[in-house]
Order: sequence, then C-alpha cells, then structure tokens
Amino acid sequence: YFHRTEINKKVYLMGNGSNPKSGTTDADVTAKSINPMGGFHHYGIVSEDFIMVRGSVGGPIKRVITLRKSLLTHTSRFSREQIKLKFIDTSSKFGHGRFQTDEEKRKYMGLLKKDRKAEEA
Repeated sequence: YFHRTEINKKVYLMGNGSNPKSGTTDADVTAKSINPMGGFHHYGIVSEDFIMVRGSVGGPIKRVITLRKSLLTHTSRFSREQIKLKFIDTSSKFGHGRFQTDEEKRKYMGLLKKDRKAEEA
C-alpha cells in the first residue's frame, strides 16, 4: 500500500468517540456525541479516538493516515489563525436529516407507533 501522508492540514478537533459530549462546543451546549444519527455513511459509529481536519483526505475510509508536522514555519495569517468551533452538525447523513439528537427528534415527533407497541409489550 502507498503511504497517505497529509501535510499542511489544519486540525480542528481531537477527541474520543466514546465520550457522550465529544460533539459539544462552547457555542452549542447540547450534549451530543461526534457521531451523526445513524453513524457515518460507509463507516458506522466512531468509538475510538478521532481527529477532525480541515479539507478532505483521499483514499479508502478505514486506511491509516500519517499526519506529520510541517518542516517549514508557516507565517501566513491563515496558518496562525486560532480555531474556535461553533457548531458540529450531527444530523443524519442518510436522506434529509433534520435532528441533531434522538431526544430532539422524540420531542418534535411525539410518541410513535413503534414506541407505543414497545410500551404495551
């Protein structure tokens, strides 16, 4: 396999997928995981450590990525800018996802038929 080495990527967030508040930011105080409702498309649920980077990373989804520090000192305004995440979208990536958490969906939709059947049983 070829080595996937990415340089000059800006790291937005480093965290643990098993943390139930890994998708929470200072501006969005909703307690939510980094995983979208239903999991990531063609990947599933992230339960280990993760890194959120700016831009895209080519190649198959589960292949290892090597990140290294740049050999040059970047002095541009863009590279020195401090990153402050305001919102992480965790709506479903399948179809037309509107809700960030299961609680928000239940609050909007109300009691569903499948929930009533589960309560009766």
